[in-house]
Amino acid sequence: MSGRTESYDAIVLGAGGAGLMCAATAGQRGRRVLVIDHADQPGKKILISGGGRCNFTNIHTAPDRYLSANPHFAKSALGRYTPGDFLALVERHGIAWHEKTLGQLFCDRSARQIVEMLLAECEAGGVTIRLGDAIADVGHVDGRYRVAHGDRTASAPALVVATGGPSIPKIGATGFAYDLARRFGHKIVEPRPALVPLTLGGEDLLFRSLSGVSTEVVARHGKTAFREAALLTHKGLSGPAILQISSYWRHGEAIDLDFLPDLPGHWLTETKRARPRATLAALLRVHLPDRLADVLAERLALPGDLGNLPDRKLQEAERQLAGWRFTPNGTEGFAKAEVTIGGISTADLSSRTLESRHIPGFHAIGEAVDVTGWLGGYNFQWAWASGWAAAQVL
Repeated sequence: MSGRTESYDAIVLGAGGAGLMCAATAGQRGRRVLVIDHADQPGKKILISGGGRCNFTNIHTAPDRYLSANPHFAKSALGRYTPGDFLALVERHGIAWHEKTLGQLFCDRSARQIVEMLLAECEAGGVTIRLGDAIADVGHVDGRYRVAHGDRTASAPALVVATGGPSIPKIGATGFAYDLARRFGHKIVEPRPALVPLTLGGEDLLFRSLSGVSTEVVARHGKTAFREAALLTHKGLSGPAILQISSYWRHGEAIDLDFLPDLPGHWLTETKRARPRATLAALLRVHLPDRLADVLAERLALPGDLGNLPDRKLQEAERQLAGWRFTPNGTEGFAKAEVTIGGISTADLSSRTLESRHIPGFHAIGEAVDVTGWLGGYNFQWAWASGWAAAQVL
């Protein structure tokens, strides 16, 4: 390793949301903190999130909105650093915000304000940030971590891994956190794309002709269900409802879409009594985009007036429209995934401090860890809470 070694109390790898939050909090607790990132600017994922407005938290945050091999792991950090705590920080910096649907909080102006806020908090804590510095080596000798980066070497008794997962590689995301964690004896829960569009093939190819059509649905996988918009794409299915259910879906499994979530169970047979001369296609067009209504009617193959169709056939159509089964043939992968599911095993970490159970001073936070939130600000809240929790013991 090169030249003179600079000494710190903690070294944070990664200048994303979790890393900056951790560094700022520790710095303001009087710790001497260094942040290193190979990217040329901090908070890249923050900047592109929420259409550039950053969905920075969700007021409905609760542990049951996170997926992990240990569903209880996130409770401690989330309970001690809440959406209200982060919102107070946002307001202290004079950032105007608004609530969208389902408890999602966004900046009125720009996601850049959140990055600037975190950098200002780091500055207040005297944090040193080095950008555009590739990490050449990480070692652990005599109770200290030594990190060679660029043409420098730094050492500290604490190391925080906050380099995220491999989702969105175009902004520089990699599996670095997993490789490093393995080197220090940690298990990895198989990473896979989450909050990601699903692709269709086979019999479902017909729906790809509807690219650009969007409608509100209830998407179901097992006992899990989300009611939001689904978007039909030239590759398959996307939109909030699909991104949500994708985190639960596994290869070879099916998902069900209820295309008419507001209609009662026997709406078709009841309409047949009231309006026997109505057609299925015309009725579907009342509730759904025309192109989608026509394709569904065509697939159900019930032409002519309702009055001429047996109740049994109409009941079958009701059931199919309330649980239209798709078997995706894959996802659009890490390139289009908003986050990664899986990661550094929570079995190897303290839920209170995010510190390794195997090696003192080694912490992992944010998306690098096997904790994945729903769509809508939950993953940012985990970044803030896990970063804050680790900083309390640095």
